[in-house]
Amino acid sequence: MGTSSQVFVNGLDRVCQVSDDNSTDPTADALDNPVRDLLDVLDLQPAGRAQVSPEVTGDATDADVSERNLDVFVGRSQVTPHGRVFGGQVLAQSVMAGGRTVRSVEGLGERPIHSLHAYFIRPGDSSHPIRFAVENLRDGRSFSVRRVHAMQYGHTILSATLSFQTPADGLDHQAAMNSVPDPDRVRTAAEELAGVDHPAVRHWLRRAMDVRTVEGALYLVPGRQHSAHQNVWMKAIEQLPDDPLLHAAVLAYSSDYSLLESILRRHGLVWGDRRLRPASLDHAMWFHRPGRIDDWVLYEQESPSASGGRGLGLGKIFSIDGTLICSVAQEGMVRVKQD
Repeated sequence: MGTSSQVFVNGLDRVCQVSDDNSTDPTADALDNPVRDLLDVLDLQPAGRAQVSPEVTGDATDADVSERNLDVFVGRSQVTPHGRVFGGQVLAQSVMAGGRTVRSVEGLGERPIHSLHAYFIRPGDSSHPIRFAVENLRDGRSFSVRRVHAMQYGHTILSATLSFQTPADGLDHQAAMNSVPDPDRVRTAAEELAGVDHPAVRHWLRRAMDVRTVEGALYLVPGRQHSAHQNVWMKAIEQLPDDPLLHAAVLAYSSDYSLLESILRRHGLVWGDRRLRPASLDHAMWFHRPGRIDDWVLYEQESPSASGGRGLGLGKIFSIDGTLICSVAQEGMVRVKQD
């Protein structure tokens, strides 16, 4: 695998043009197993360091700007029927990239992620490697902050700021989990899609996550009740390694699956509606307590508003014992093309 070392550029986006000879082809073993495929996608490879020299413009002086050292990683994408990168994948890879640079700082100890704020800027190409340039904004006594840019073809496709905190004691309260049927009483995706043969359906059935919607999935059939609320059970279909950073990354990955569905449900829409033009615009997560995503979690979702071609989704993710693991917010473009 090629590396880029101490490369001087005037723009952050150009970092991804350095040493594009990295091979990110998945192994046959990974492609045959959705969980191994996901773990392979999240196993980012170091691609050296880059140094960005900002241009001085206007009233800025040399004292106002400074050269920034970036850690660069490279990773591949999961294969998708439409050739566009799944946004949750890039979120998860950004968590891994930022977390690795925190772990690499001597003396910090273990600092789990506690918040993530990201903007989806451009669609990604699932056939091309993604580069992740990580900037160390601060390592304080309790908090570490990283800025991550995911890039392809000389452009940023996602920009995220992540914060990590040394575990600490303090005030403690949480919302209560909804009372819903247990996951074994909710239909699986295979049961929801039985008898349907389509590339998108085959893709849905090859997920690394078991996703079960209490109110009924919105793949092809709209819900009977046009409510802006729903509850989704999720877990990885196999046990994952005992790495808190990895579990946080897979939580970020799976949090992007269905959060906009509360908007679709409210308006009687489904993912299979050819008029629908959805796209994630931004994504925020707050990690409150440790949790595992290879055990069942309940994802409570609601949409307080949709307007202007956009919709807002809010979510809370609980472990099966009722512990609130994290809170999620996402705004998406939800346009319906008129016939």
